[in-house]
Amino acid sequence: MRTGKLFLPLAFAVGVLGLSGLAFAGEPTIEHVVNVQKYNRSIHVMAMLLVGFGFLMVFVRHYGQSALTATYILVSTAVPIYFLINAQGWIGEPREIEIDRFLLAEFAAASLLICAGAPLGRLKMPQYFILGLLFTPCYMINEWILVDHGFGLIPKGGFMDTGGSILIHAFGALFGLGVVMTMTTKEEFAAKIEANTTSNLFSLLGSMVLWLFWPSFCAGLVPPELVPKTAINVTLALCGATLATCFFSSLFRGKISMGDLTNAALAGGVSIGASCDFATHNSAFIIGLIGGLISTVGYNYIQPALQERLKGIDTCGVTNLHGWPGLFGGFAAMYAVQGINRGAQLEGIIIAVILALVTGYITGRILSGFGRRRKPYNDHEETVVEGED
Repeated sequence: MRTGKLFLPLAFAVGVLGLSGLAFAGEPTIEHVVNVQKYNRSIHVMAMLLVGFGFLMVFVRHYGQSALTATYILVSTAVPIYFLINAQGWIGEPREIEIDRFLLAEFAAASLLICAGAPLGRLKMPQYFILGLLFTPCYMINEWILVDHGFGLIPKGGFMDTGGSILIHAFGALFGLGVVMTMTTKEEFAAKIEANTTSNLFSLLGSMVLWLFWPSFCAGLVPPELVPKTAINVTLALCGATLATCFFSSLFRGKISMGDLTNAALAGGVSIGASCDFATHNSAFIIGLIGGLISTVGYNYIQPALQERLKGIDTCGVTNLHGWPGLFGGFAAMYAVQGINRGAQLEGIIIAVILALVTGYITGRILSGFGRRRKPYNDHEETVVEGED
């Protein structure tokens, strides 16, 4: 008890000394405070990248260790490459504020992880690194065109995509689709992707981490006065998608599928991204509902038909979670945001789709030249497995 009584005065004294030191070091400005807030959101985003996306991909029963290792490799590749290229001004103008550059690098890493979810389990570990090397500059070119008036194709500020429905999600998913067009053999196409209760529960944990921090992802770079509205809109959209997923998954399958819930419940965050800071709360919820419906339909009906037609396997179904809901979000912004330049919005969507598919297909061709795994979806080939499931 005596120790507890002494602790509070001591803590108060330390706090006063700390504040005094801060005052002598120089008074913080509004810009400093805003940058610290951006740092806080950047750590939320990093949790999404490593824990959220990482565990979301461990649903493949015998590929959990490899999926998490690949997540480390992909994030550790995209962030420094983005920093290097942007700092040198090789693609677009360098970002003057470092924390802004860091958040944008994280967004590039998020798009790369989305892309990698398509050929997941069929790449060797060095190929994930090569994928990051090839993907990141392509992503930055797309970002430069859509956001920074690259090549003069779109008026600066004319394209609305605050939370990256098109730039991050749709681009990453369609790039991945381009990759799998060339990176799926007949043997891989026939291989069964196994999951069990344990792997699905870990994947659901990753989904919940993504759900929790998605408002910070979308609000990463918005002005401080729009952060509360953005966070509420994203949460409402996620709620809408979750409800839609539970309802339609039960309707389509007779019971709620954990695979549907793990993925499609996040589609609201994908769909609201383009208009997250300007849509009304009602619009955000409706956009989330429709995004959840689109994603659930994708997993149940579109993906099997598309894979059969392309003879390619989208392991994580990234087109269903990020592709179609992302495109929907880009179009939805044309009606949810007053005064939007619809012509520029449509042009930006078309450019992103074409660029993603073309560069993804070329990347797949290059990756194919670096060999194949002996057996897909198996940890034993490249990681030390201590015991069996």
